[in-house]
Amino acid sequence: MVVLAEAMAVENKGIKMSHNVLEPVSNAHEAEMAKAAQRCIMAALDHSRAPKIVLVEEGRDLAQQPPTIELPPQALRAIADLLGLMGQQQPIMLIPQKHELTTQEAAGFLNVSRPYVIKQIEDGGLKCRKVGRHRRVEFQELMRFQQMQQQKSEEALQRLTDLSQELGLGY
Repeated sequence: MVVLAEAMAVENKGIKMSHNVLEPVSNAHEAEMAKAAQRCIMAALDHSRAPKIVLVEEGRDLAQQPPTIELPPQALRAIADLLGLMGQQQPIMLIPQKHELTTQEAAGFLNVSRPYVIKQIEDGGLKCRKVGRHRRVEFQELMRFQQMQQQKSEEALQRLTDLSQELGLGY
């Protein structure tokens, strides 16, 4: 499985990925085309149980047999996600979920220190594998950890808000 990520978000966090960055679309017209294509794919997925979607070349006589492409629904959803990001005119990077990062790269991605990442690994909060003396963290595991941390932060913020309401602090 491949993860779609906005390339700037990954690059700004200090990760040197060897994967290709898809450049953003060059103008507003192409961005609108990507958004329209995304809407068409999502509508086809939402309203159809068809086993395939037929793409027809513009200007092609429909009496002729059009070329067809058959994709599983997961692939169409991934393409729709890609088109959505293209419509936002953002550079995109495809990262395999099994891609492994060093602890330094993981720290850069999470915007924390390397010792913090090591502590999370040692405490069992972040899984890794060892390659010799070096630790490697799968990108998928890093995303799981990041989502878990975000959820904990949101829950703590909600508890703080509830407490402020109970104490009548006006928040």
